[in-house]
Formats: sequence, C-alpha cells, structure tokens
Amino acid sequence: MADAARRLTALAEELLGAPLPVRIRAWDHSEAGPPHTPVLVLRHRRALHRLLWKPGELGLARAWVAGDLDIEGDLYEALDLMAGLLWERGPAAQRQSKAAAALKALRDPAVRSAARTLIGLAGPALPPAPPREEARRVWRGPLHTLRRDKEAISHHYDVGNDFYELVLGPSMVYSCAYWERPPAEGGTLEDAQRAKLDLVCRKLALRPGQRLLDVGCGWGSMVLHAAREYGVRAVGITLSQEQAAYARKRVADAGLTDQVEIRVQDYREIADGPYDAISSIGMAEHVGSARYAEYAADLHALLKPGGRLLNHQIARRPEPDEEAYHVDEFIDRYVFPDGELAPVGRTVAQLEAAGFEVRDVEAIREHYALTLRGWVANLEAHWKQAVRLTSPGRARVWRLYMAASALSFERNRIGVNQVLAVRTPEDGTSGMRLRSRDWLG
Repeated sequence: MADAARRLTALAEELLGAPLPVRIRAWDHSEAGPPHTPVLVLRHRRALHRLLWKPGELGLARAWVAGDLDIEGDLYEALDLMAGLLWERGPAAQRQSKAAAALKALRDPAVRSAARTLIGLAGPALPPAPPREEARRVWRGPLHTLRRDKEAISHHYDVGNDFYELVLGPSMVYSCAYWERPPAEGGTLEDAQRAKLDLVCRKLALRPGQRLLDVGCGWGSMVLHAAREYGVRAVGITLSQEQAAYARKRVADAGLTDQVEIRVQDYREIADGPYDAISSIGMAEHVGSARYAEYAADLHALLKPGGRLLNHQIARRPEPDEEAYHVDEFIDRYVFPDGELAPVGRTVAQLEAAGFEVRDVEAIREHYALTLRGWVANLEAHWKQAVRLTSPGRARVWRLYMAASALSFERNRIGVNQVLAVRTPEDGTSGMRLRSRDWLG
C-alpha cells in the first residue's frame, strides 16, 4: 500500500504539534495533507536519508539542492506557510544552543520514535554525499583573512557572468534597487537600479573631477554611472576575477578607460588615497564582525577631510543574546560563505567609533523585497538557460535563497539601510546643507 505521504504527514504533525500547512507527495506517488495548498514533493527516499544524517536546515537544504525535495505551486506561499513551523519556533528555541537542542532531542521519546519511523520509511543507507554546489571548506585559518575572503567571494560571484545577466537583467547591479514606482504601477527593475545608482551619487554629492572609490564594485555599474553622469574619476575594486574582466570590458566599450579603473583588490590593500567619496554597496556583509572596525577605519583613512561614505548594507534584527548569533547553514554553505549580518545600530556605532560622523540612515527593506522578486522572475523566465549555464543545483540554490530572502525583507526579519557618513574635519565643517536630504529634490 502506498502510504508514505500519510505516515510522513502524521509524523510531522506529531513533532510540530500543529497541522501541516502544505500537502505532501511522496516517492510512492501517495499524497496527504490539506488540499488546495502548495505541495511538498519528496522525489526520492534519499530526501529522508539527508534529514536523518543532517537533521534540520542543512538536511533540508541538501535535499532541495540535489532535487530530492521540491515544491509544486506558489514557492512564496509554501515558504511563508512553512516558515513559522520550521524556522521561527519562538525566542526560547532560537536562543537554545545546538548542543542543548540535540541533547534534549535525544532524550525526547517522541523524537526517538520519529527517528525510528523515518528510518523505517527511508531504509538503511550511508550518508548521501553533499551536492557539489556546497562550499567546500578548502581554506584554513581564521575568518576573513585576505585569502579566505577571496575564496569565499569566488564561490558566490564566479558562477558565470552569463548566468548573472539572466538574473540581474541589463543593469548588472546585484544589490537592492530603489523603486520610485512599484512594478504594479509600471516601475521596472532596470529603472529602479538606475535610480539607486543616481541616489548614491547624489548622497555623495559627486562633482566633476572628484575621485570616487567603489568598494565591492561588482560588474562596474556604479563606477560607470558616476563617471558618465557626474564626471568623476572612479576606482572600482572586487575580489572576483570574472567580475573584473566583465567590468573592464564595459568600461572600454563605454569609452571611459581614462576615467574608470577596475582592480582585483581587497579594501585592506588600497594605498592611493585620499578619495573625495567612497561607496560601499552590498559589500560590507562580507566583512565580518571581527574585521568591521578595521573596515571602517580603513575607509575613514582613505577619505579626505570632508569626504563622504555611503555604506549600503543588509541588517538583521538584534538578538536577545548577541553571542548566540550564527549565520543559517543554507546561506553559509550554498550562498555567502562566511557572510555575517549585524543590526544597523552596531554598524552606525562602529562607523562612529572609526571617526565618521553619521548624517543620515535610510531604511529601504521593502525595496529589496521588490528587487528580489524581480530577480526570481528573471530566473524562472530563463530557467532552462540558467540550468545550462550553471547546473540544476546552482539554479535551485538561487531560486530558493532569493525567494526566501524576499519574504524575510517583507516580514521585517531582515532589512537594508543606506548610511551616509562624513569624515568631518576638526573645525566641524561637514559640507552638508542645512536641509540635509537635499538629494530628495
């Protein structure tokens, strides 16, 4: 009798203490659960093997990336329905250490019974190998050394420029756009990215002849816009060889090689300051808490007195116990190895500790939700080509992480902020107008 789905549904509801909000279809073609909802599809018993050997988020992630686990129906709805059961079990559960949780689980008769049931359904098997898209920890030593950061960046960004063109669209901007009109009112991703680049330039008060440093320049969109529209001389730095090659070609095609230089360089290696302005857009998430004070101090030293910094950075909500914070395993293994998020208050405090005067903080998290939904739509519209350019697993990583991130921004689980800071000289002349948000027009 084909009843794997029924048994899995009953097991899940017993463990969760609540009805399962999605339907399940198992490898034996059985189905169970509420009708008219997204369907969680277990294509192979191997999905259970992955959960048995790596219970929790990492096992689920490996099953998803490998294609053993899938979702039919609205992906956003499915993730939203399951989020409260799988990833938001309350403050007490979030504060509990992994070791304590594991020990408690081993002592729980219901959990031991569930494990036996899963073993019976899955059958005996050795632990499945992780999908090849998982970051291999080939680097050694402490976090955020020059070498380790370069390898972590390469894992994420050296996926292939053709793939990024499909996802990001013509702007080739991989950070939160600034939507002056939402898509429902005719706004486009390309227009929103152009508006974001121009907003940054206006906040920095760029003028012809100034020197701009763009830290984490990606494929060169910011430096190209600033040079073309504001007449600056710009240096963009990235740790990705593929990004640098792409950006240099764009600069040459635009006839801006006398104004724009692209370097493969770490921010800790720059020695040709001072700059009139610095933009850091979606890069500081890679810096890490142990290096953030150094990052802030280095950027402060690279600015001339009166120079401005625009730091555009994703933020998380503060934790009741900040020492217990850890990056979720799916993001760390498959998306941004070694990436870390910090509350916006800590970011502001560390910039001020480095000597900056923080003049403006603008929260734009809803803009990132719209941006991510635009990227997901691009990926889904070009799915076969994306798979061909990378791999089925890599495309699945991107679809899941971008859709889940969109929901996180919408639900205020994470945010994104533009922090404008000035290296104010000793005489206190910040160079800011009395109406400080003059960039709003």
